[in-house]
Amino acid sequence: MKKSFKKLVIMIIMSLALLSFGFLSIAAEKEIKNKKVAEVNGVVITQTEFDREFQDVKQRLIRMGKSVNKSNLQQIKKNVLEKLIGLELLYQESQKEGFKVDKAKVSEEFDKIKKRFKNEADFKNILSRLGYTEISLKKQIKREIAIHQFIEEKFVKKITILDKDLKAYYDSHKELFKQPEQVRARHILIKVSPQANAEEKALALKKIEEVQKKVKKGEDFATLAKEYSQGPSSTKGGDLGYFKRGQMVKPFEDVAFSLKPGEVSDIVKTRFGYHLIKVIDKKPETIIAYNKIKEKLSEFLKQRKVQKEVTDYVEELKKKAKVKRFLSEIEHS
Repeated sequence: MKKSFKKLVIMIIMSLALLSFGFLSIAAEKEIKNKKVAEVNGVVITQTEFDREFQDVKQRLIRMGKSVNKSNLQQIKKNVLEKLIGLELLYQESQKEGFKVDKAKVSEEFDKIKKRFKNEADFKNILSRLGYTEISLKKQIKREIAIHQFIEEKFVKKITILDKDLKAYYDSHKELFKQPEQVRARHILIKVSPQANAEEKALALKKIEEVQKKVKKGEDFATLAKEYSQGPSSTKGGDLGYFKRGQMVKPFEDVAFSLKPGEVSDIVKTRFGYHLIKVIDKKPETIIAYNKIKEKLSEFLKQRKVQKEVTDYVEELKKKAKVKRFLSEIEHS
């Protein structure tokens, strides 16, 4: 499976079930109940499974800046339940069509997860809090791999995006391919702590002024950055690479974008300290050329097409399946 297709399959699964082991978004400490929240062709989806997925979805929404409140809570829960039902149906179809998962692959993925933790105790503690055992986690991994394989074979491999469709989309969505103005700059930073007193600030200012004199005398800016700069880019001669507006603190950004290539700024004060900035290069706003974006655009359009086909397929499976939903269980969870 190509790397890009692996990413695609994972994104499809996440769009259906927002699947994640959720180790960075631990479920609230509470007694986990194993009541049924749904049955899918006789297979039970438990409260444990629902709570785990719901907590992960909730944390994802919060990280995206979206609110989770009384007005949308029940709809979010219902959406999570429907996604879990869809995932179970996909797994059942994968088994009907004989998709087998290599035990070695399951062990490999399990070990990757385990390595995220400092020690065995931390790992087992998180598993317990999420309602997993090592055995059930391996089963979950096996399920996900089976579904990945199923989607890859049934959908991904069968979908091709034609060149004419790619070009038509590009031509009609040029605004999506704008490359904003960019600056490449070096800087020399003398740090000033936010808690610094007047004497410490004066010493830092004196130091940057001494470096500024060396720059004005014609000494090499990159060499001076390696010697004097207290920023992480000092080892690279202060080179920050290319950046667009919004990536640097505003006082720094305003000065950098006002300079011409080769120009050095006066002393610039930011919350990090005192800077000298030298612009190396500037790139005006451009439209990314079709040939440069073609491959990524193809992946995007394929992902969108696969996502629609999988969603439609799941909806058809739901119509034929025997699905029981116990909404009262999740409404009060």
